[in-house]
Amino acid sequence: MRTRTWVLGYHGCDQEVGEAVLSGKRVLRASDNDWDWLGTGIYLWENSAKRASDWAIYAHENPRVVRSKIKEPFVIGAIVDLGNCLDLLEAASIRVVEESYHELRQIFEAAESPMPVNSGTPPDRVMRRLDCAVINYVHDTRERGGEPAFDSVRAVFVEGERLYEKAGFHSRSHIQLCIRSEAQIIGYFRVRELED
Repeated sequence: MRTRTWVLGYHGCDQEVGEAVLSGKRVLRASDNDWDWLGTGIYLWENSAKRASDWAIYAHENPRVVRSKIKEPFVIGAIVDLGNCLDLLEAASIRVVEESYHELRQIFEAAESPMPVNSGTPPDRVMRRLDCAVINYVHDTRERGGEPAFDSVRAVFVEGERLYEKAGFHSRSHIQLCIRSEAQIIGYFRVRELED
């Protein structure tokens, strides 16, 4: 699970925030919404400044989806060391999440409490309360067990309409990163030009 590669990630935000991060006056803040599908952390789009820009524009036009208003959509780039990565593109990490789900389900059943659910418009279901609970449970369990913490989480998010009838490809699919510690971000950079 140790990923020894650096990746480029992109973060959509308000221009004032982005400029402050680029100048070193502040760092990106971790998101801790109960619907953040990869758990608590700093969210980045891997290798896609355009997707980060699309999100910042969407958040600007729909302020209810973010805690801090985006007055002027902006994108910053980040060089990220994934470190000890819960990488849901590889088998060992997938098993960890699957086993954690079963453990968490037993805990909820014993407490006679309903499990969180993923909701929202199919097929995206962007309100991922179940996924968030499972991923955060993975982190909590490792901490309680004295195991090394995961520095990041990486996964494919299948999103959007099918590209054509019965296609397995979707218009807005992407790889998303959740960085659990700002220390994993080696540095930030200004994005010169966004692709159309």
